[in-house]
Amino acid sequence: MIEFLDSHAHIFCSEYGDDSDVILQHAKDAGLTHLMCICCTLDEAERALKKQETEPFIDVAAGYHPEEADDVTNERLIQLEQLILSGKLKAVGEIGLDYYWRKDNIEKQKEIFIAQLKLAQKYQLPVIVHSRDAIMDTYNILKEYPVQRKGIIHCFSSSAEMAKEFVKLGYMIALGGPVTFKNAKVPKEVAKTVPLDYLLVETDCPYLTPTPHRGKRNEPMYIPFIAKEIANLREIDLKTLMNAVQKNYQRLFSKD
Repeated sequence: MIEFLDSHAHIFCSEYGDDSDVILQHAKDAGLTHLMCICCTLDEAERALKKQETEPFIDVAAGYHPEEADDVTNERLIQLEQLILSGKLKAVGEIGLDYYWRKDNIEKQKEIFIAQLKLAQKYQLPVIVHSRDAIMDTYNILKEYPVQRKGIIHCFSSSAEMAKEFVKLGYMIALGGPVTFKNAKVPKEVAKTVPLDYLLVETDCPYLTPTPHRGKRNEPMYIPFIAKEIANLREIDLKTLMNAVQKNYQRLFSKD
């Protein structure tokens, strides 16, 4: 039996309402053994950590998304630090830069990104990084503010050449639904060229639903469609791919 995982899922966000139990059951039925719940608010993190008590295949990460940068105060950073101090988080994220929606607050986005990188470094946690239309600034900040345990460039959307540069910094590359899209030339090239020991899969649900379910709400249960596409592109069997992905996930998120 092939064991799957989802390294990036927003199952406690408002788009899912009260459906988390159903979504988790679907994920288990699809063969997922690990599911990284990404929490962009402390309320989401509290709900995820509560659910983790009965669903141990859940891992939890929390951080302030760049879209929230304007509203992140020192007080909110202290609250995040207190959550980190609980010892229950596997990573800080998702954090990063997003110039697609906002370009008028770039310096504020950078400030909040750097502050959270410093928290991750202080408490020896990996980071889960969001970068949209901001790849060089993301790269330069990660290079200037290194995190010992590195992390993931999630839903990677830049070139294969840039993917190689992030790998040189020690970061893993996660690919999601877009790699299954028919005309997604660049994600497919990334999927073929990223070193296997630096590759992860994700859904970024409820967004970016993979083919053949585009148009539906995304869920972790669709991760096999993403994994199969990547395996086909790399010309390896699915089990080989997922064995490597499982090892990568464990290497990143296990302190032992």
